Amino acid sequence: MGQQETVTTSLASAVTEDIGTSLAAVDAELARRYPGDPGTRQPVHTVYVPADAFTAGTVREWGDQALAALDRHAPDAGALAAVLGLPDELAGPVHDRVRAKLEREPVEDLRIDFEDGYGPRPDAEEDAAAARAARLVAEAFRTGTPGSTAPYMGIRMKCMEAAVRDRGIRTLDIFLTGLMEAGGLPGGLVLTLPKVTYPEQVTAMVRLCEEFEKARGLATGRIGFEIQVETTQAILGPDGRATVARMIDAAEGRATSLHYGTFDYSASCGVSAAYQSMDHPAADHAKAVMQVAAAGTGVRLSDGSTNVLPVGSTEKVHDAWRLHHGLVRRSLARAYYQGWDMHPGHLPTRYAAVYAFYREGLEQAAARLAAYVGRTGGDVMDEPATAKALSGYLLRGLDCGAVDPAETERLTGLSRAGLEQLSGRALAAE
Repeated sequence: MGQQETVTTSLASAVTEDIGTSLAAVDAELARRYPGDPGTRQPVHTVYVPADAFTAGTVREWGDQALAALDRHAPDAGALAAVLGLPDELAGPVHDRVRAKLEREPVEDLRIDFEDGYGPRPDAEEDAAAARAARLVAEAFRTGTPGSTAPYMGIRMKCMEAAVRDRGIRTLDIFLTGLMEAGGLPGGLVLTLPKVTYPEQVTAMVRLCEEFEKARGLATGRIGFEIQVETTQAILGPDGRATVARMIDAAEGRATSLHYGTFDYSASCGVSAAYQSMDHPAADHAKAVMQVAAAGTGVRLSDGSTNVLPVGSTEKVHDAWRLHHGLVRRSLARAYYQGWDMHPGHLPTRYAAVYAFYREGLEQAAARLAAYVGRTGGDVMDEPATAKALSGYLLRGLDCGAVDPAETERLTGLSRAGLEQLSGRALAAE
């Protein structure tokens, strides 16, 4: 044992105490505004179905149509790999997992659409559709039949603009009331507020949620909602400020995610129809602003969709699949882990892109995480923030079925609980 060093200081303890006191409000503000990941699963996509087309069999029908498309246009691993350019070592596992997913859980998140996909209807007709949607969603969550229900379900109401505001509020009320009458609000309930332009519209949605909670004796904050970003004003306001950041603040902790609306936003920027796409520079700018505004807040991001449908001849389906697969891959690389799918034929390439993304990086991510946990070195020296990202990456792969718990535990030496601890999910969920 060497001689112990004598440690001396110059500052009085009162200095530290005074600084702590002066920053107490900032500490509280940081904790409130930036709580981190909510500690829950994020679906890899959202499927929109018009309210008049939604039935108890919709999820299974989408799965069956997707399986039929896969069997017809890419019946085996080699065929799928040839279309999408998958490496040989990934082709088999990806194809097998896509098939299994389409049989077990073809849709992760389903939104019954009362907005653009439904349009204006007579009040009595929309009233009946909203009540019916509540009944079917309640039944789906109650039965939970594998392959025939989605883990997350809800509605997209009409927006807060004057022309449709009253109708949207009434539909929301009927839907939520129907769920309460059927046994209560399910855990997987998701609500979407579209075409948000001003923070005051978010504030109005918060008030609706508060009033419903009071009317039905629910805990304050029980009802959350997604904010759909479809207008330029939602990104940059007339005062030059990032409106989307103000919207998150206006939601008072109720905003669950920001969803980019490809076509409405592109049109509001003046982009001609032929060039409206998820990878247009205008789209990249909007999503980059959304990403920075949401970072650390617990509000998640969703990319938009492509309107190029995989229908027709095999050649046309393959072309549409390559486009969709490439767009999904691009979104994943940019940390947009969710998107919209508009057609059952999009499901094979959604899951193929997602599964390849998580499987191709599995061993490297696991090795880096194992080295970090074991402090054994390696050719990359990772920081705690990177370890958090690595564990989050593996958890996302587990959530969607791209990888198995046995694989991640074998490669990292960590259980799922250990991964959640490193990712911050466990702390966020407490």
